[in-house]
Amino acid sequence: MELGLSGLASGFDWRTLVNQLADVERTPQKRLRAEQSTLQNRNNAYSSIKTQLSVLQNRLSALSSTEVLQARKATVSDSSVLTATASAGVASGTYEFSISQLATASKTVGASGIGANLYPSNNVNSGTLESKGFNPPITAGTITVDGHQITIDPAVDTLADIFSRIDTASSNKIQGTYSASADTITLRRVGGGGATLVVGSATDTSNFLSVARLSNNGTNEIISSSSLGSIVPANTLSGANFQTAISDGGSGAGEFKINGVSINFNASSDSVQNLMDRINASAAGVNIGYDRINDQFTLTNKVTGNLGVALEDVTGNFLEAAGLKTGSTFLAGNDLLYTLNGGSVLSSHSNTLNEDNTGIDGLSIAALKVGTSTITVASDTSTIKGAVKSFIDDYNRAQSTIDSLTASSTDSTGKVTRSTLAGDSDANDIASKLRAIAFNQATGLTGTLNSLAKIGIDTTGDNDRLTLKDETALDDAIANNLAGLKLLFNDPDKGIAAKLNAYLGKTIGEDGSLITRQDALTKQSSEIDIQVTDLEKRVQSNRQRLIDSFVQMETAQQSINQQLKFLQQRFGGTN
Repeated sequence: MELGLSGLASGFDWRTLVNQLADVERTPQKRLRAEQSTLQNRNNAYSSIKTQLSVLQNRLSALSSTEVLQARKATVSDSSVLTATASAGVASGTYEFSISQLATASKTVGASGIGANLYPSNNVNSGTLESKGFNPPITAGTITVDGHQITIDPAVDTLADIFSRIDTASSNKIQGTYSASADTITLRRVGGGGATLVVGSATDTSNFLSVARLSNNGTNEIISSSSLGSIVPANTLSGANFQTAISDGGSGAGEFKINGVSINFNASSDSVQNLMDRINASAAGVNIGYDRINDQFTLTNKVTGNLGVALEDVTGNFLEAAGLKTGSTFLAGNDLLYTLNGGSVLSSHSNTLNEDNTGIDGLSIAALKVGTSTITVASDTSTIKGAVKSFIDDYNRAQSTIDSLTASSTDSTGKVTRSTLAGDSDANDIASKLRAIAFNQATGLTGTLNSLAKIGIDTTGDNDRLTLKDETALDDAIANNLAGLKLLFNDPDKGIAAKLNAYLGKTIGEDGSLITRQDALTKQSSEIDIQVTDLEKRVQSNRQRLIDSFVQMETAQQSINQQLKFLQQRFGGTN
């Protein structure tokens, strides 16, 4: 029999009693938890205040920087000629720029026709279309020649097969030939004269005619518009159909230099496209492109200006085989030519000008086309005014947060509702200090702007908030007394923003008073956890002691019950 079960022998539900007694003993814990909840709510309230004060502090830091109250705006008379930006503190003034020549990039145009012919002779019976140097590759499908549909399978057909099908479909009236000397294909009506030869239709599905550069010309003979052999960028360097075979020195360690930067290659494993990508991604400062129509490479400097392109084959012959050495043409780029305020002609490699070119600190210019445009640099009134308004907004948000957390209200029945920090001296002191610094006159400042009221900012009259009552006064200060406005906010000793920033540093800085207060609340809350744990240990100890006593009682009661039952059976069990 399990004697730990409440009342099993005695019939008394003593375990419920024990639990009730333990719950009564937990009353001090409940008071401590209620106190802890209050501490945590106060700490959370302080965190809300700290957040808003941090926002205000960031705003004050921005207001104190040269990027705000010394903000400048550059306005151009013709934005199609140039654009301009002015950094903070640029000297106000008017600057006329006349652009007579834009900067362009230098380039090396390689020799054309660097790819080998499609066929070494006029015999086109061997080699599938797929295996030849057609660029782009010929696709399977159909073409139309003189109204007859011809099927093409580049993986199986030779060029001779295509000519044969055209000949058969036209009843031997259309003949196709290839010229190895010109590297071109010709389709002609046999015997000359007769109707115009027409190729292609809207239903064609193969690109053969366009790749072969065959298009209608109103005659009875159509010839490829240019030579057809070209390199195939997707193939390896050794199999890309270069007219001059690519060599990497025989060891796979080919190397060439562009503008002194080494580029390595392996003729057997690197494709032409891989190598082009490597060049473009390198520090050589050039972009390489391939023109498949003219079958030539072009190297273009990534920067503008009259700058050269230095080329050198080190191991192997890539640059030579690619036509970038012998037969290439260097086209020097142009420098930007301009005048400033009608002075002598100045030059720059770049179309972007700065103080190094113009001598005007903080002014950046991007030339867009030839022409004349005037740049006017003045205070950026919208940025400055916006910064002052943002200061007012952030200040008011901080005060509103403090106000909402310290307020008390009474309803129609006389019930008083107190906010989390109602009556809290620390929070009220923060609001009071902020108000005093913002509202009081900045004593000691020279000039007319020595208080926020002088620039149209005043109190609302019934709370700690600021309001811009006279926007005209702020506009006038920005336009006519920017130096005084800067001193009002940012004088190191007397400026309002500087003093507010210093106070906030003492309040929410690393060892600030608000941080210290929050640390104390956190410590108090942690101490309550320890106290509650100790009290609960005592409750559990007392509870177990009571349980043990009642179990002993149950044991004794069970023994008595057994003896009584024995006696009843012995002396009075039968009638």
